[in-house]
Amino acid sequence: MPVPLVLAHRGARTVAPENTIEAFTVALAQGADGVELDLHRTLDGGLVVHHDADAPGLGVLADLDLEEIRRVRPEIPTLAEVLDACRGALVNVEIKNLPGDADYDESHEAARLVVELLEARGFEDDVLVSSFNLASIDRIRELAPAVATGVLSMFGVDPFDALEVCVAHGHGAFHPFIGILPSGAATAVAARAHELDLRVNVWTVNDGHEIARLAAAGIDGIVTDVPDVAREVLSA
Repeated sequence: MPVPLVLAHRGARTVAPENTIEAFTVALAQGADGVELDLHRTLDGGLVVHHDADAPGLGVLADLDLEEIRRVRPEIPTLAEVLDACRGALVNVEIKNLPGDADYDESHEAARLVVELLEARGFEDDVLVSSFNLASIDRIRELAPAVATGVLSMFGVDPFDALEVCVAHGHGAFHPFIGILPSGAATAVAARAHELDLRVNVWTVNDGHEIARLAAAGIDGIVTDVPDVAREVLSA
């Protein structure tokens, strides 16, 4: 059975500030196959990597120009900088854009900007774009069908129904929260996903026993805060 990919959740965030170049480079040095990050747009069409829509000392990122953000919080990287730092590794870009978010945008401008950036870079980066907002990744598919996309889900979503949504909308991956894949369910979900030619990447998995359980179940990717631990478990 193939060994799951190890994707560092916001980088190696237990040893470096999350969603920073340092966290991503440390994660890759620890053996991660790639990284996962959170994305927001800026007022002037930039793309910055930060978990929340607003940042301490700044406010809502979408209300600010990139230059102002970088002047006050220089550690907040742009997506382009992360892609440069992670060349050769998979970068899972999560577009944050749910109703209720401070920067929620019905036009899905962030998705358009992601495609514009990837196109300017010749589509040479190994990128998987995911979101809890199905319409955001549908927009990615509409603009750039060759870009890999994945559906994120939390509690309240039946994983088998989510797999059917992935197929119906043309998305190649399903990203469930570990809490909806208890013992037994992971094997069944992975098997059904593979029947549908889908990949399953589970978040956020930090316990060694859970990492081993999911690997045995046939899960394709482990999104984790501790990539070094995941690599050690999967290499045993």
